[in-house]
Amino acid sequence: MLVRDAMSTVVLTIGPTHTLRQAARLMSARRVGAAVVLDPDGCGIGILTERDILNSLGRNESPDRETAGAHTTTDVVFAAPTWTLRDAAEAMAHGGFRHLIVLDAREPVGVVSVRDIIRCWVPARLGV
Repeated sequence: MLVRDAMSTVVLTIGPTHTLRQAARLMSARRVGAAVVLDPDGCGIGILTERDILNSLGRNESPDRETAGAHTTTDVVFAAPTWTLRDAAEAMAHGGFRHLIVLDAREPVGVVSVRDIIRCWVPARLGV
């Protein structure tokens, strides 16, 4: 099975000036665990995850003052839609993260998470 078969095509994109509270509200409303941060004047494409927001709150930082740009991961590993789920899982395990931004022609077309991979693998492994 390929990444394109498992990825979520609901890609939440935000800018680096969104506050963490705004990002959290949007992520919650869309029921996603990560937002793609587009910063054409800075790092380009980055990712903000629920873990990034949680870590900020754990440091007693204000979600109304902290911006997505200050908490965005910019050294992102991107997946291609044609990667196998095994390729994606190996990249996640090697890098220690739970989400991959899927790029097609340098544009974000999806996000694949560990949960997406498990959802696809478990029925196949159980013979369902």
